[in-house]
Amino acid sequence: MSFRTRRILKTTPLFMIMEYIVLRYLLSLFSVTNDIMLIPMVLILGAMQCVPMLFEEKKSTRTGRFVSTLFGIWEWVFVMLLIYLAVIFIVEYFIRIPPAVLSLILLTIPAIGAYAYINAHRIVVKERTLVFDNLKKEYNIIHVSDVHFGSIRHEKIIRDITSKIQELTDNSDIVVISGDLADGSCVIEEDDFMEFKKVNIPIIFTSGNHDYYPGLENVHKACKKAGMIILENQGTTYGNLNIYGLSFSFDDIEMPTTEQLKAFIDKDKINIVNYHVPTGWDALSEIGFDIQLSGHTHGGQFYPAVWLGNFFYGGYNRGLFKRRINDSKHYLHVTTGVGIMDFPMRWGTNSEIVVLRLRKTQ
Repeated sequence: MSFRTRRILKTTPLFMIMEYIVLRYLLSLFSVTNDIMLIPMVLILGAMQCVPMLFEEKKSTRTGRFVSTLFGIWEWVFVMLLIYLAVIFIVEYFIRIPPAVLSLILLTIPAIGAYAYINAHRIVVKERTLVFDNLKKEYNIIHVSDVHFGSIRHEKIIRDITSKIQELTDNSDIVVISGDLADGSCVIEEDDFMEFKKVNIPIIFTSGNHDYYPGLENVHKACKKAGMIILENQGTTYGNLNIYGLSFSFDDIEMPTTEQLKAFIDKDKINIVNYHVPTGWDALSEIGFDIQLSGHTHGGQFYPAVWLGNFFYGGYNRGLFKRRINDSKHYLHVTTGVGIMDFPMRWGTNSEIVVLRLRKTQ
């Protein structure tokens, strides 16, 4: 049983209690109290959260994925209800809100939800330009992160990403995936990423935290079969690009020392570190990395988590950031990711693939 599965099984009873309290308060606003109906509903929701996950760990099925998706939508609705009802509770302390007005307010949740669901499943291609003084050749890097291949987004997301990348390969040099290729909500089989084999430029992958949940060795096997280049605390060169894959660590992986990272730096090349989380940019820039490619945050994925993401990651929640150290330019690029985690919704962010255009200073 994976870490993710154990975590969800432990938290499900608490989540069910919260569901009961929130739904009971919601019904009370309309003068309805019916525990005979409410308790079975909460039990069904708890089963929807746990049962498919136990089977998906062994073999992913359409039924398991469908139920997981339904529950993911409900999770988002529940989070929105929690926020809305907290505000309503405070307002009702001062003034009584008529049921008709309450209904109109609550109807905005499915309206936003419909948009957020459609938006999450639409891949947007963006371009950003990075300028360097010592660039010998122009490059276009396709930056991808947080695919989260799992029970909610399965083979279709791999097909969609591959199709988008193929549209870009004529004018691109390399693809870099900054972790969380797998979600951990279902087993990873050797053929799961074979669609990537259709891409005719190199694909580099370095793990993120979710890649460990279904077993990192399973993710690596699928990557290798798809012809991808795996960089786990090791590097490679591609023309004038010196690329190092810095693994995500749960403290059980030996990480490179500062001296080892400095030894990798080639001052005649553009030094890139592929690191799942957008942390450590100060130290990695000082070591000599010109570009840090990260993901992990999803940009917050939807409001109000977008604002929380900015707080938790020191403003490095999404986008391109630049600094100068001794007259040299250093960049951090944090993509919002192309997939979703837990909730099949995006509101205030995009499912994005970003083309990073490396250009010489004019």
